[in-house]
Amino acid sequence: MNSKIEEYGISGEEENSDKSLHSETLFQKKGHNLRILTPDEAVKLQNDKDIVSEFKQLKLEKEAQKNWDLFYKRNSTHFFKDRHWTTREFEELKACKEFENQRLVVLEAGCGVGNCLFPLLEEDPRLFIYACDFSPRAVDFVKKNPAYSEDTCNVFQCDLTKDDLRDNIQENSVDVCTLIFVLSAVHPEKMHLALQNIYKILKPGGCILFRDYGLNDHAMLRFKSGSKLGENFYVRQDGTRSYFFTKDYLLSLFKKNGYKDVSNEYVLRETVNKKEGLCVPRVFIQSKFCKS
Repeated sequence: MNSKIEEYGISGEEENSDKSLHSETLFQKKGHNLRILTPDEAVKLQNDKDIVSEFKQLKLEKEAQKNWDLFYKRNSTHFFKDRHWTTREFEELKACKEFENQRLVVLEAGCGVGNCLFPLLEEDPRLFIYACDFSPRAVDFVKKNPAYSEDTCNVFQCDLTKDDLRDNIQENSVDVCTLIFVLSAVHPEKMHLALQNIYKILKPGGCILFRDYGLNDHAMLRFKSGSKLGENFYVRQDGTRSYFFTKDYLLSLFKKNGYKDVSNEYVLRETVNKKEGLCVPRVFIQSKFCKS
């Protein structure tokens, strides 16, 4: 099996740029019900009780930035596919089209190499986008992109759980923050720090547009024994980590940090990989939370 599918579970997801996988989406639906596991899947998760040692977990946390930097060193700008679907899923990113004199200010938290940033600017160059990432190498890739311009974008390196965003962004100045496949890579004990950090730079009524991995996603079921860090939290072979969210957990997390929910639902997809002969169930969570 292709290692990208096994480690990231991204067959058929718009994240994957490997066209040789020949994945097609069979269906997609949104709702409030979690995907039900098959009996075999339920047994697999029930039997997966081996937790990574505390020593290794501390090492993974200490080396988290290094592991993501190595990820971008290995994969350059070729691993993730450009996200041309964000304005379709999040109407808040289309405000400039409705108000001719309004320049929407966006923060892309966890921008990677710009797979969301540049499609947004291509669609509407009137946007101004702040973008940050944990990996200095990823930030460097963004700055070297021919489409990068300081007139429309300001990109900087940032650990959302530690570095104050107000060092680069004025307090209460951002209309919309995208948090797409980012929070899952943060240790659950530190997720609230990232949300508190973003809260400070959002305008009153500003919102976070969220999309990430949901519980019982294919990627979660592909982890081998010995990859579990804690409840719904796993480590990949390359040292990067991923958490798989439930709606209730996510809602509680945001509310405890001052946000009110606008929408919060599962996105259930099923994709077929003809080359590998796989039918893959995907589970994401897509949500909107606003600053109170």
